[in-house]
Amino acid sequence: MTRKSNAAPQATEAARGAGKPGAARERVIKKYPNRRLYDTQSSAYITLAEVRHLVMNREHFVVRDAKSGEDLTRSILLQIILEEEAGGAPMFTEAMLANIIRFYGHAMQGFMGTYLEKNIQAFMDIQAKLAEQSSSVSPEMWTQFMRMQSPLMQGMMGNYLEQSKTMFLQMQEQMTRQTEQMLGAFGIKR
Repeated sequence: MTRKSNAAPQATEAARGAGKPGAARERVIKKYPNRRLYDTQSSAYITLAEVRHLVMNREHFVVRDAKSGEDLTRSILLQIILEEEAGGAPMFTEAMLANIIRFYGHAMQGFMGTYLEKNIQAFMDIQAKLAEQSSSVSPEMWTQFMRMQSPLMQGMMGNYLEQSKTMFLQMQEQMTRQTEQMLGAFGIKR
């Protein structure tokens, strides 16, 4: 990593966090036109792999264009996903990616994002509970446990699927209500 002194931007970043009661100073990473990323907290250039490390450590950060100040965080996170997907063991199938693409511009686009976010959070909650309950289990025992597909695991996945179904139904009901309200505003009754 190349170290670079940059006192003025750091003072500006510190000022952004000031005045917000109880707000922790936001970690800012600047993206320069040469595609390099500069971490204002460590005063050093960092790689995409190091940004991934921040994500894995659940550190809150924002990536901003060095010239315009535009928020590029989503773009950088998508780059990390792209690298992970190309890295050998992809998480998304082609069919899943195609289905996600089909939702862009669709009336359900906003709902789909919320639905996916809630489902991933529910899955992470299940994972955290399993990790908490199995803190004394060795990796070998964990592997055997996963192979057996024990009733506990099936029950937890069943609960997850039930939560997912409930969220989808709620989303569908909300869309129906909004559609009826919108049609009612135009004087159209269903």
